[in-house]
Amino acid sequence: MNAIETLLAGLIDYAGLYPPAALDMSAAVRSHLNYRAGGRAFALGRFIVDAGRLGELSEAADHAISTMRLSVIAGDASIDAVEAALRQGFLVESIEIKCSEPLTICRICERVPLRIERYIEIPVGAESCPAVDAIASVGACAKLRMGGIVPEAIPPPDQVVQCLQILADRRVRFKATAGLHHPIRARHRLTYAPDSPCARMHGFVNLLCAATLVFSGEAAEAEEVLNEESPAAFRIERDCLAWRTHAWTVEQIRRIRRECFTSFGSCSFVEPIEDLEALGWL
Repeated sequence: MNAIETLLAGLIDYAGLYPPAALDMSAAVRSHLNYRAGGRAFALGRFIVDAGRLGELSEAADHAISTMRLSVIAGDASIDAVEAALRQGFLVESIEIKCSEPLTICRICERVPLRIERYIEIPVGAESCPAVDAIASVGACAKLRMGGIVPEAIPPPDQVVQCLQILADRRVRFKATAGLHHPIRARHRLTYAPDSPCARMHGFVNLLCAATLVFSGEAAEAEEVLNEESPAAFRIERDCLAWRTHAWTVEQIRRIRRECFTSFGSCSFVEPIEDLEALGWL
């Protein structure tokens, strides 16, 4: 694969059930299956669904359910539902749990089968340190919320870098969620409503470059790349991804995807792809 294909491989977990898209189950499943059959399928990751809606998902997907790679939003009380889905043949590859209490993180993770990736949603910032220690102790991964449907849900770049540094120090992999519909940081509407508030949203290419710098021991410019709003500052060629004076080979991109930034959840698969096409990167 070339640089952009390596960057995008399975990167976008489809969260069409969640705001601001908030599709019904049938529409979300239909969209996911269409994307999976389309020309950009290599960028499509898992289908994200609440544990309490697995039965509804099975009914909507019918025979396709056995081939849908799933990431299940769960809590302490719904781990049993995930285990039941596994026994029924659901392709549950990961589980996502919001928790910042270290002992609870350890206890919940011990209940999840080891073959399932465990993502623990934690606060973005320096206060995440105890939670990340617990995540590292059980071999789990972190989940960072990068935005939402109101401006105050978007964490400032300095707090994101602080969190990335904590993850890097402990070699903890992470996925991101919310507010990453676009590759480059820019001001956008936060929902699809005509009266939606606007704010500067993080770009997923910015985040990947920042994570690469931090995990490579070059954190000094990580906040600067998170704040970068000029597409011209980035360059994607067949054999590298570059930002200003920094350049990363295909193998380095593959490594950061494998060992650091695994994926991000987005309620839209089309928006990130269309933005990349408009930039001429796809």
